[in-house]
This record gives sequence, C-alpha cells and structure tokens, in this order.
Amino acid sequence: MDELLAKATQGVDLNAPDAYLHIFINLMAMMPWVALFWWNLAFIAVGALLGWWRGRLLAGVIWAAVLGPIGWIIVLRAPKLAKPPPLPR
Repeated sequence: MDELLAKATQGVDLNAPDAYLHIFINLMAMMPWVALFWWNLAFIAVGALLGWWRGRLLAGVIWAAVLGPIGWIIVLRAPKLAKPPPLPR
C-alpha cells in the first residue's frame, strides 16, 4: 500500500489546492486501460451471444456493457421471448 501511495503522490505538492487532481491523474496513469478495453469487449460479445440466444440481443449487449458478467445473469434470468411477429408488408 505504501508503494501505491508513493506512486500516486509522486511529484505532487500535497499542500496545493489541486493536489487531489494530480493524485487522480497519477492513479489513472497506472490503470491497465488496454486490458480493460479488451475484457469489456469480451463481456459484450458474450452478452450479445446470450442475448441472441434468449431473443434479447440489444438487452444482452447493454447489460453486459454496463455491468459485465453480472449483466449476463440479468439477461439469463429474463423470460425468453417468443419469435417476434412478422413485419407488416
């Protein structure tokens, strides 16, 4: 924990009024953004697959994008939709 705090406060004057902003920027710079992006795409792909299987493709994508794997549970617990009625001609 001390190492994380040292990295977050590196180069920050803690008495400055905007010290929180510099600490926040330092913390965000330590995040593995590329890995988080690919994990999120994987969660959305699985959510789309589950949503398609349950007849709720858009709901599967949205819930997976917002909540990740917890969204999968919501899609699976929702009632399965019957085939949609044909479009009028």
